[in-house]
Amino acid sequence: MHKYMAPHSGNGKQQLERGAKKRVSARVSKSKKYGSISDEIEEKDSPNQEDDQIVPIQKPKDSISIELKDASNNFLKPDLPLDGNIREDEPRESWDSKLTFILATIGYAVGLGNVWRFPYLAQKNGGGAFLIPYWTMLFIEGLPLFLLEMAVGQRLRKGSIGVWKQISPYLGGIGIASVVVSFNVALYYNTIIAWCLYYFAQSFGYPLPWSECPMEEINNTTIQAVKECELSSPTQYFWYRNTLDIAEHIEDQSSINWKITACLLSSWILVYLCIIKGITETVTLEGMEHGIIHLFKPKWHKLADPTVWLEAGTQIFFSLGLAFGGLIAYASYNPVNNNCTRDALIVAFTNCCTSMFAGIVIFAIMGYKATLVFKDCQKEVDQMLLDTFNTSNITFPEESIRELDKSASGTGLAFILFTEAVNQFPMGNLWAIMFFLMLFTLGLDSQFGTLQGVVQGIADIKICPNVRKEIITGVICTICFIISLSFSCNIGNYIFTLFDNFAGNIPLLIIAFAECTAISYLYGVKKFSDDIETMTGSRPCMYWQICWKYLAPLAMLIILAASLLQMIFTGSGYEVWNKETGKTTERAWPSWAFIVIFFLIFISVCWIPIIAVTKWLGYSILSPDPPGWFPEEELREFHQLSKELPEPTDFERKVLGVRDDGSEGILFPTKSKLHTAPLISKNTEEEEDKIS
Repeated sequence: MHKYMAPHSGNGKQQLERGAKKRVSARVSKSKKYGSISDEIEEKDSPNQEDDQIVPIQKPKDSISIELKDASNNFLKPDLPLDGNIREDEPRESWDSKLTFILATIGYAVGLGNVWRFPYLAQKNGGGAFLIPYWTMLFIEGLPLFLLEMAVGQRLRKGSIGVWKQISPYLGGIGIASVVVSFNVALYYNTIIAWCLYYFAQSFGYPLPWSECPMEEINNTTIQAVKECELSSPTQYFWYRNTLDIAEHIEDQSSINWKITACLLSSWILVYLCIIKGITETVTLEGMEHGIIHLFKPKWHKLADPTVWLEAGTQIFFSLGLAFGGLIAYASYNPVNNNCTRDALIVAFTNCCTSMFAGIVIFAIMGYKATLVFKDCQKEVDQMLLDTFNTSNITFPEESIRELDKSASGTGLAFILFTEAVNQFPMGNLWAIMFFLMLFTLGLDSQFGTLQGVVQGIADIKICPNVRKEIITGVICTICFIISLSFSCNIGNYIFTLFDNFAGNIPLLIIAFAECTAISYLYGVKKFSDDIETMTGSRPCMYWQICWKYLAPLAMLIILAASLLQMIFTGSGYEVWNKETGKTTERAWPSWAFIVIFFLIFISVCWIPIIAVTKWLGYSILSPDPPGWFPEEELREFHQLSKELPEPTDFERKVLGVRDDGSEGILFPTKSKLHTAPLISKNTEEEEDKIS
């Protein structure tokens, strides 16, 4: 006998009890093909059949449970398989409370992408010009896809691979693609955590090592500041030379940077341990207003650049954690009647407001740094022209604004600018310790969710069904550490830039497009809305349905096509550090880098057509598994919804394309009395035999 944990909320655990003497047979209903998941329970040969009845327990609205009455023993019931035998494996875990889920999801979404990547992309793409596509993509893509993934995970109660495989075995490749892109992103994401760890350790030194230029001896007689530092700044020198020990370009000779390697090893160990253990000063800086104006004042010509829209859209994916599979895995541990719509809005807006706050702080510091550079330059000019002109009232606002674009750039933006600001604060060491500790913990939170998508995906594939999760996680972390050593060498920052630009951007767009298309056109928006209404008691409004059906897929398709065409015809490049001038310059990628770029994109998305084609040819790479527990009839009764699904409205007929008989989509084109047919392929009988 085993006890199983069922999903529970903050008001207590929901339980599904079964009698010990009862034999249960669960079969898939073949007559009802409308397109949702449910098991039809038949009771056979039970000596106390009249007592074994399903009776809903009356509970508060945020809690639901079902009880099987038996005179002898009651146990918590797990998911029922298709062959009629009670599963003896461990059940799906659940969140301790609603607050735990919200905080964990916010921790997954709010991370280095908000504090590090958002300001870096905003500065790269014209400041205010980046905010327009960013907020546009949030409402067209971000929010609808966030709710879609949360609802799908909560509805089907599986990880990314299990969810899409259960919708249709032809779609299992979407889940594998999510796992692969999560793996690729996790490789380089932990490098940022290693940088944070290194800066955190250096913050205990006094004075701060980036507060002044180091001195060097010339000809054994003269001591002066290092030339590379004088040409740039102490913070830039510390980043490029002390931290990265950066090479001149990506094809330069390289060696291992042992300081970063040690930090990288430490960060992977911390990630492993955490995964297996459980699921105002800126406003006083001179010139800060110029930076904030730079953030909100758009460069309108940038809006015609497809790259700006691509990076805005993918920043939404990075920031919210969309198309990685981690969000689906998180939502799968929710109670079946959780209000996923409300959760999606809370987490998404919290995340984006955090990005805006971080952007304001970063750009304020950029304004301060640009003002310092401008004033130093102005002093030199004043000294030269003092006898000829009166310069006391001369200002050069145009030149000052230009300095904003040159103050810092690239992957080191946050590290360079925040250390610059910390140098001006009293008790700079304390501020540095707190800031880099914050960055470190933010990065760990997001890394947990990203790697959890990989671990859960491997569990769904059942490659190693008898291997403990701790061992699987340890093997994954070890492989990731070995591969990520390429980021800790002298050319590591350039390889990091290559991964950051191409390992996630285009693959995430393709995966998200496949997810949205699968729900909207293969399954059906109306049926998906019925599922959400069954879980939450409220139906998604027209905004959600139009975005799922038209706006989100169209926006992603246009951005993807424009970005690929621009890459083909105009090429792509990266920034290199020139120690002779103390500045960054643009350089084209070498030819072999484009092979790596193609591989990173192809290895992530190739699984979508591979799984579909092999299934069409009669082969099955992914083994079938039983549907997750979902008490549909009891949920509809609990929310006081009619057992008869509503007739399609004029909006659903004319706009969403729902047929007059209420059917839609490609996989399940017929209507049934109740939404009880499993979300699996048409050859249900064959799949059921394989499971048996």
